[in-house]
Amino acid sequence: MISLDDPRKLVPLRDQAHQVAMNMLRPISRKYDAAEHEYPKELDLLAAMIDGLSESGASNGAGAGGVKRDEDTADDGKVKNGTNLASVLGIAEMCWGDVGLLLSLPRQGLGNSAIASVANAEQQKRFEGVWAGMAITEPGTGSDSANISTTAVLDGDEYVINGEKIFVTSGDRCDAVVVWATLDRSAGRAAIKSFVVPKGTPGMTVERLEHKLGIKASDTATIRFEDCRVPAENLLGSPDIDTKAGFGGAMATFDNTRPLVAAMAVGCARASLDLTRDLLERAGVDIDYDRPGHVQSAAAAKYLQMEADWEGARLLMLQAAWMADNGKPNSLEASMAKAKAGRVGSDVTLSCVELCGSVGYAEGELLEKWARDSKILDIFEGTQQIQQLIVARRVLGLTSAQLR
Repeated sequence: MISLDDPRKLVPLRDQAHQVAMNMLRPISRKYDAAEHEYPKELDLLAAMIDGLSESGASNGAGAGGVKRDEDTADDGKVKNGTNLASVLGIAEMCWGDVGLLLSLPRQGLGNSAIASVANAEQQKRFEGVWAGMAITEPGTGSDSANISTTAVLDGDEYVINGEKIFVTSGDRCDAVVVWATLDRSAGRAAIKSFVVPKGTPGMTVERLEHKLGIKASDTATIRFEDCRVPAENLLGSPDIDTKAGFGGAMATFDNTRPLVAAMAVGCARASLDLTRDLLERAGVDIDYDRPGHVQSAAAAKYLQMEADWEGARLLMLQAAWMADNGKPNSLEASMAKAKAGRVGSDVTLSCVELCGSVGYAEGELLEKWARDSKILDIFEGTQQIQQLIVARRVLGLTSAQLR
C-alpha cells in the first residue's frame, strides 16, 4: 500500500521548520519586503541553529541547502526517505513563512546545491560551510543554458573567466559564486562546466543589485568577470569534455534544484490558501469538503479547485525528491514538479488576492506580497515554457535538436 503521509522520521523536521517560519520569518516578512537590499540580520541566528542541527545529525535540509543523491542507492528493495525529501519538506514550510528570507539564509544558497550535485569528494570537503550563489543567466542567454557565452580558458594551473552574469541570487552577500562557463563554444553543451569563484577574486565585480517585483529580501546581482583567474581545482567535477555525456553534469544540478524551487512554490501557495480560508470563513463563506463544489458558493468552489491543484503540485514535488533519494533518474519528474508547482503557485496566490478583494490587494495582509513573490518561482531555474519543452522531449523520446 502507498502511504501519502509524510515519513514519520521527517515529521519533527517539518514541524520544526514550520515553527521557525511562523515565529521567526513571518514577523519580519513585511519589514524586509519594504527594506529592499537590507541584509536580514535576524537570519544569522537562524543559520547558526541550522548549522548546529546539521552537525548533530538532527536535521537535514532545513533550508535551501545543498542536497545530493545518497551514495548507497543499491536496489535492495528498501525505500529511502533521505536528504532530498527532507529538504523539500523543510523548504515548503520555511516558504510558508517567507520565500525571500529563505533565499537569504547564509550557507543555504542554490549554489550549494550545485556543489552538492557535481563536486567530487575533495571539493565537497573543501567548500563545506561556504555560502554559494548561482550564476547561470546572461544578458543574451536566459532559459537556454546551452547558449552560455561566458568563457573559461585554461592557463597553466588556472582558468581565466570572462563574461557577465545577471540575476545572481545572493550574488552580493554570498562567500562564493558557482559560475557556469564554457571551455569551448564549438563543443556545445558538453563543454559547459561550473566553477566556484570566491568573492573578492580579482576580475570579479558586482556591478549592481536589481530592484524586483518580489522576493525583495533576497539580493539579486549582476556580476562581471574580466580576466578573472580561479584555480583549476575549482572546476566542479571532471574537466573533460565528454560529448557522449553531453550536458549531463550541468543538468544534474537542475535535477536537484528544480524540486527545491517547486517546494518554495508549494510553501508560498499553502500560506495563501491558509490565510484565504480563514478570511473567507470570517466573511461567512463556508467551505464544505463533503459536498461537490458546484453546489456551493462560487468562492468555496474556487477554493476547492485551488486546493486540488496545490495537492497535485505537492505530490509531484515529493515524487521528484523521493526518486533522487532512491537513486532513480528524476529529470522528467523534476521538470514536471517545477512546471506544475510554478504555475500553481502563481495561479493560487493571485486567485487568493482576487477572492479576498480589497483585503487581498492591500498591505494589511501578506496576500499581495505572496502573489508578487510567487511569480519568480515560475521563472528561475528554468521557465514554465522550458519545463514543458523538457517534459515533452522526455515523454516523446526526442532530442533538443528535434524538438525546440
